[in-house]
Amino acid sequence: MASSVWDDAERSDLDAVLSNHGRPWDLVVIGGGITGAGILLEAARRGLKALLIEQRDFAWGTSSRSSKLVHGGLRYLKEGKFHLTRDSVRERQALMQDAHGLVDHQSFAFADYQGRKPGRWMFALGLAIYDKMARQTARHYFPTDEFLMMTPHIGRQDLKGGLSYHDAKTDDARLVMRVLQEAKSLGATAINYLAASKIDYVNELAQGVQANDTITGQDYQIRARSIINATGAWVDRLRLSKELNGKIRPLRGSHLLMPGWRLPVAQAVSLMHPRDGRPVFVYPWEGVTLIGTTDVDHHADLQTETAITPDEVTYLMEALAFQFPSLALGLDDIIATYAGVRPVIDTGKADPSKEGRDHAVWMEKGLLTVTGGKLTTFRLIALDALKNLAPLLPEWHPDLRVTPLFDNPRNNSNSHVELGLPRSQRDRLFGHYGRLTPEVIAAAHKHELELIPGTETMWVELRWAARYESVLQLEDLLLRRTRLGLLLKNGGAEYLPRIRTICQGELKWDDTRWNVEQAAYLELWQKNYSLPAKSTIKDWLVNE
Repeated sequence: MASSVWDDAERSDLDAVLSNHGRPWDLVVIGGGITGAGILLEAARRGLKALLIEQRDFAWGTSSRSSKLVHGGLRYLKEGKFHLTRDSVRERQALMQDAHGLVDHQSFAFADYQGRKPGRWMFALGLAIYDKMARQTARHYFPTDEFLMMTPHIGRQDLKGGLSYHDAKTDDARLVMRVLQEAKSLGATAINYLAASKIDYVNELAQGVQANDTITGQDYQIRARSIINATGAWVDRLRLSKELNGKIRPLRGSHLLMPGWRLPVAQAVSLMHPRDGRPVFVYPWEGVTLIGTTDVDHHADLQTETAITPDEVTYLMEALAFQFPSLALGLDDIIATYAGVRPVIDTGKADPSKEGRDHAVWMEKGLLTVTGGKLTTFRLIALDALKNLAPLLPEWHPDLRVTPLFDNPRNNSNSHVELGLPRSQRDRLFGHYGRLTPEVIAAAHKHELELIPGTETMWVELRWAARYESVLQLEDLLLRRTRLGLLLKNGGAEYLPRIRTICQGELKWDDTRWNVEQAAYLELWQKNYSLPAKSTIKDWLVNE
């Protein structure tokens, strides 16, 4: 049953849950993003009694604010990072197979203009290496007339043709939830809004975590035989030495979202920004078009939710004017924005984009810290973390070879035929919910298998999340369990009455609580997911 996987009753008696029947946990993972979730799953799969705690909501930080791309890192070839590209390509292929419907193929197009870098042959060489790593072959170059059929709205001046290649995309927050779902089905425990405040040391070895329930204010002590700090850009808050083996350089990446009809792209379009030559992507995602990303140093308090800056809006609009001059896109076309902070290891490079994307693992008095890396390789990062953890658990001798991430129950189901669902919707549900998909469908009330207008989300997904997926605040439901706050104008304010009808009873919130949550959500959306004041946004250069 679903309740055995997402048992929200855990929060009703956290003392009992966190005490683990009076025994130390084999492993406590701190951090509920994709890295922590991956570690929890791989640890549970190998027999450890494991607990994950997250200071905010699952995927609240970087793992709900990424560019949503599961890609091989084509640009890392230019930097000589062949191992990173190879691992990323192989993981991309595996994820598309294991999580089809959640991690899906996306074709990319790159226009070849006279005199612009990189030229056709340099790009084609990179793609040939890319194909070899993926053990596939494909045609990449297309002359002007064929390329314009693929990308009809791009600038035509000096266009010689273009290249096409393949990568993948996902809903990053839902990927975290699916990984946690699998981990919990194997006996792991995951608690959101439980913040680690201090590591307890016994004989100079990490042996426990002091934690605070940020909802109730209650403090807890958690005993653990091993602890992994997987808090991304926040890892230095718990480390003993902030300078040992390197320090974290938080980088902000910001994005715009526009209606698909206003910026229609069947192929994702990849371009080099005219100002600094950085890659920018424009691609279809969840029924809208997503534009990103920036890459700038983030100096603000990491405990404060970040937002796009006026300069970043100008930067991304400049890229759109450069690549899609005929569409005359403006600020009024933007549905929503979002910004996230990603951790990279600081090597002192002046240009943030030139910092490496490899992950790093540090062991400090029994506290294992893991940070950096890419969304695509989260499983390899998890296995590397467990390899480094193993000496702390001398009786544990795990097989750390890569195994399929998820089972594949959809192969044995005809639910799309039985219920009249289009195959694309069936595949999406199985990708998001795995073996729980029949229960999700069964939970639907009348008309709740219909799509929410302008999105690829069904109404029943709201009910399911409210009932089973540890929703403690309305923002959890609308920004992470579903992405309606990014996909709908004004954060979905128009649909809040119907959302309330579906979810208020499931959440067991009285009218006062709902009104408080709704006001807080709309205030948050306005501050962090809408445009900055238009008067602060500079005009952008228009491609002639």
